[in-house]
Amino acid sequence: MKQVSRSKAIDVPAIPAGGLDRRGRPHGLLRRFLRAFIHFYSYHVILNRRSIRTIRAARFRLRVRPTVFHPRFFLSSEYFAEFLDGLDLSGKSVADIGTGSGILSLAAARAGAADVLALDINPNAALSALENAHANGLGDRVTAACMNLLAALPPRQLFDVILSSPPKHAGEPRDLADRGWHAGPQYRDVAALFEQARERLKSDGCLYVMLSSDSDLDLFGRLIDEAGFQACLVYERSFYIESMILYELRKRTWPDGVPPQLAATSFQVRL
Repeated sequence: MKQVSRSKAIDVPAIPAGGLDRRGRPHGLLRRFLRAFIHFYSYHVILNRRSIRTIRAARFRLRVRPTVFHPRFFLSSEYFAEFLDGLDLSGKSVADIGTGSGILSLAAARAGAADVLALDINPNAALSALENAHANGLGDRVTAACMNLLAALPPRQLFDVILSSPPKHAGEPRDLADRGWHAGPQYRDVAALFEQARERLKSDGCLYVMLSSDSDLDLFGRLIDEAGFQACLVYERSFYIESMILYELRKRTWPDGVPPQLAATSFQVRL
């Protein structure tokens, strides 16, 4: 899949790794205080708002319902959409997990995807994504559903590309609005993402996942490795105190076609 860079971000060479190309790092007291302050402000002023906002982001006109992650204030969505603008997704089938306003689904359709399924556990987000698809002339290729990750999809439904920009921070979310920021202790709410995505990708498919330098990269690296993915860093955008890091994940292959952990399980069962 050819990617043409139109970004002002720093060019990043593709670096293959079993997990991720970098380790997590502990944050000092000042960094933790600043992150807590940013979350407090974001939650009370942006995430927990009660009104519908109409905005422009990534060259789309978007209606953002209450409790839905706001792509104009949280820049990771626009950075991800900017990356997708450089891909040729012609004829591809795409799933967008944690769609929020639907901005990534719309960007995938704009990049040529034949059909895009926008998924979110937040019903307000699924509705926003559907509304925005129709409002931007992409309703014939973008559909939306409210579900937890990929768990409720029909059997055998496979995708060429899966997109996800999961919550970047661990911690118990206060409510539905806060689920765009916190993914539960030890990232509980998205821990199954990579295993489920592997089952739903075609043999030559890929998963694009955006993380933050503030995320627990060690934990995400283990989850990615255990799910049998090979990770390549394809995009990075830094601002202020944080970097947004985008990885392309593809299924690893083994000589006998069976991941080591599954082979060990099979051996134990035969005994």
